[in-house]
Amino acid sequence: MSDERAKSRAAFDALLDTMREAADRFAGAEWGLTTPEDTAGGLRVLANLLEGGLVGHFDDDPARPVFREIVTSTRKSLGDNADAIYYDTAVSSRHAYRVTGRTAGAIYVSFTVEAGGGDGGFPERTAGVLNDKDFDVDADGRFELFLGGRARERNWLELPADTTRITTRHYWEQARSPAVPPTPDLALGIEVLGEASPLPPPDDATIAAGLGRVATYVRSRSLDLPKPGDNDPPAFVSQEPNVFPPPVPPGDHALAAADASYAMAPFMLGPDEALVITARWPECRCANVSLWNRHMQTFDYVHRPVSLNRAQTELEPDGSFRAVLAHADPGVANWLDTEGRSFGLVFWRFMLPTGPIETPQADVVPFASLRS
Repeated sequence: MSDERAKSRAAFDALLDTMREAADRFAGAEWGLTTPEDTAGGLRVLANLLEGGLVGHFDDDPARPVFREIVTSTRKSLGDNADAIYYDTAVSSRHAYRVTGRTAGAIYVSFTVEAGGGDGGFPERTAGVLNDKDFDVDADGRFELFLGGRARERNWLELPADTTRITTRHYWEQARSPAVPPTPDLALGIEVLGEASPLPPPDDATIAAGLGRVATYVRSRSLDLPKPGDNDPPAFVSQEPNVFPPPVPPGDHALAAADASYAMAPFMLGPDEALVITARWPECRCANVSLWNRHMQTFDYVHRPVSLNRAQTELEPDGSFRAVLAHADPGVANWLDTEGRSFGLVFWRFMLPTGPIETPQADVVPFASLRS
């Protein structure tokens, strides 16, 4: 029997068309990628997005939610992080949910409501956050909380009408990255409250819908993004290389932690240069600094020192520290390996800050001066 009318076949072809278009445009000159290395980087992020879409959105139903890991040490996108593990799942204000899990040693845990941009689309805003200050954790690190439904005094997060997903954040401050396998067992579970009948088996329509969500996921995080220079960045983003803006909360910026403060700037270094950053960790729950490429993918934190948290930082007697971005090991403390890249992004996170945050200061110096 011919499948020429199958919705799933049409959706599969549309996904292939999306990948081809993104490869030609997003990984090409239209987005400022002209060298073979730049093109390869663009194709890599598209491959990671395809994997992320298939893992997180192909089988995705708010009536039967499942927490799935958003990024890993090999699947990088959306500003991933060596000190954190992230999960998400589809939810809806039409349902109420019970969530269980354990902290597994994490020093910060939160659940964030993403609103708008359903069916694989990029969320439009952050619509609520519940962190571990606002839900009960027992002596073994286990917790239970509720999403949507009737209001509760604690352990509850409202789901507005345009809710589409829940993002979870779990942060550690330790020498070894928790995102490198074997990763901590968070025992995350989510169930719909009330009667839950089995879903019908997959059919042509549901497979087509899943493939459509994957295509939308890839497109919304590539071709639908503003081209370089086409939009005004958030207040926490600097467009001047090697100069950081004051750290500020992200507001309702989608996929951001509303209870954090951020600062980001591009770095630009010559082959014989290094960037010396002077900073001070503020009073906060946890904090780190990470190196990203232009696509907001972390550098190789499995094998290289490309991020610092407070437990990994060697401080000066006055409590400040110097982090050094360099293409090779300068033989000083707090080296951040640029992987030999002349350009990248430096991103600071400060979770639940309770006081002022000093703006990091950076200076470009000759690499040789560090060793002398």
